[in-house]
Amino acid sequence: MDLDGNKRVFSRLGRPSNDTKQQKVCFHWRAGNCNKFPCPYLHRELPPPSSTSNGTSSKRPHGFSDDSGFSRGSNRRIPNFNPTWGRVHGGGGGGGGGRGVVRKTEKICTYWVQGSCNYGEKCRYMHSWCLGDSFSLLTQLEGHQKVVSGIALPSGSDKLYTGSKDETVRVWDCQSGQCVGVLNLGGEVGCMISEGPWIFVGLPNFVKAWNTQSNSELSLAGPVGQVYALAVGNGLLLAGTQDGTILAWKFNAATNCFEPVASLKGHTLAVVSLVVGANRLYSGSMDHSIRVWSLQTLECMQTLTEHTSVVMSVLCWDQFLLSCSLDQTIKVWVATESGNLEVTYTHNEEHGLLTLCGMHDSEAKPVLMCSCNDNSVRAYDLPSFSERGKIYAKQEIRAIQIGPGGLFFTGDGTGELRVWKWVA
Repeated sequence: MDLDGNKRVFSRLGRPSNDTKQQKVCFHWRAGNCNKFPCPYLHRELPPPSSTSNGTSSKRPHGFSDDSGFSRGSNRRIPNFNPTWGRVHGGGGGGGGGRGVVRKTEKICTYWVQGSCNYGEKCRYMHSWCLGDSFSLLTQLEGHQKVVSGIALPSGSDKLYTGSKDETVRVWDCQSGQCVGVLNLGGEVGCMISEGPWIFVGLPNFVKAWNTQSNSELSLAGPVGQVYALAVGNGLLLAGTQDGTILAWKFNAATNCFEPVASLKGHTLAVVSLVVGANRLYSGSMDHSIRVWSLQTLECMQTLTEHTSVVMSVLCWDQFLLSCSLDQTIKVWVATESGNLEVTYTHNEEHGLLTLCGMHDSEAKPVLMCSCNDNSVRAYDLPSFSERGKIYAKQEIRAIQIGPGGLFFTGDGTGELRVWKWVA
């Protein structure tokens, strides 16, 4: 993300000009203490920029609430819809323009990030971590020292769990927002999911599993290298590993253990994303491919090779598969009459994509959250891909998780965890 504002003399508006005085406002004049005469810079504010197509301001309020409490829960279901991909219904452009989104380049004030901007509301740069009026920031949870790589809300628990590459899992009280426990795992957390009362954590060379109700803890051996992705489906726990293998375990209630079932081979590089849908397992890899596996036979049914870089995230949405890649595209796949998946729509971004998360807004409409490697998250209406807003961070956002009651969570590369809420 381009954090601007380090220059003593600001040149924030207008096109470049040979007359530098016409483009620069005196920093000291703005502060009320310019003693130069004649001063080479302007002693007046520049006129406001021309209005954008939707006539909205680039500055948005925080929406920060003093109430830092939030409730436990997670909605895993993805909404259904009848899509016509990439087409806007009822006004707005194909890539945005509706719901108060400004299409020009937005920048966050560097001084505001550091807590030292003196211009307040008069500052030409954004003093907010989000753009758009669809969601607001509730609170920020600090404690992790490195990138947040997983967020989980196990059922039956009033705790939020976050994993990080700082080799810890932190436990947060959902009512107070306070950290109530730190688990040192001795290895980087590559991913983390919850299923029922269980939490599964991907670590180098094994998967850690513990039950938040019985407090039982298990270590599942077998992975070679870092475990980057986890999924649950058809009674199986599935792990994508650094050597390109997908391992499967089945829980044995009689012995209270996870027993190895199969090792799925086919990818030539690390498996970094997994998702289950329609009795299929979809795996995205650093080898630029997506493989489709039958959860009944555990055999590969199809290999999708349309992406040209790492497939960072895959998402099942009704009868569709969505995938994103560092090749700067989101692809929407649909099954043909033969049963094979084909691309029905490609959405292009200006930056590489890191993760996808589907959720409902405050009106129960489907929204796709897309994290990009420019330290931002785009929110898109589906199926039109009309832009709803953006979320900004100091570093890349690698984890997005749905919460209860219109809440969702983001974790970035600095270790900061933020709690957001959809608003009417």
